[in-house]
Amino acid sequence: MEKRFIVTIGREFGTGGRQIATELAEMLGVKLYDRQLLDPIKERYNMTQEQIDKVKAVKPSWWYENVSEEMYKDEEFLVRSLAHKESCVILGRTGFHIFRDEPCAFKVFLMAEKTFRRDKVARRLNINEGSADALIDKVDEARENFTKTFSGKTRYDARNYDLVLNVTGLEPTEVARFIAECVQRKIAK
Repeated sequence: MEKRFIVTIGREFGTGGRQIATELAEMLGVKLYDRQLLDPIKERYNMTQEQIDKVKAVKPSWWYENVSEEMYKDEEFLVRSLAHKESCVILGRTGFHIFRDEPCAFKVFLMAEKTFRRDKVARRLNINEGSADALIDKVDEARENFTKTFSGKTRYDARNYDLVLNVTGLEPTEVARFIAECVQRKIAK
């Protein structure tokens, strides 16, 4: 692929989004940007990943508002800078919103039935189903709060994406291959 493109992937917790994004980036021959984007932000604010996650997960309040808004602006700047230099896959980071007006962006959202996600999370983390359900709810709520705070939109609105895919029962490689084919078709136009 010669044209520059950006693939953004939003996902529900437990869909296998990180594995899918990793395989997709490999198939497309581009870099995957995810949490490593936060390394300069962690240094700037002298915070751990866990502390940043906590700030981002909290519903806006007067105490968190300034810090989280400043962090988001820094993160958005980093994401835009990287994506304008080269084709890439961006996992999370409200990519659908950041690149909403970018014609070379292909925005994806991955969802799955709760039982599928519960089983996957329970196996991966070696926890019981009740704990997996609670963790899924907590992470999904935190992601939704973050998304609404900084985009003013819900991440569940299909109009935000070029492709919304229910991955229940699908293998990550199959999903990545399908998304890669969709991206290649869009870029070829």
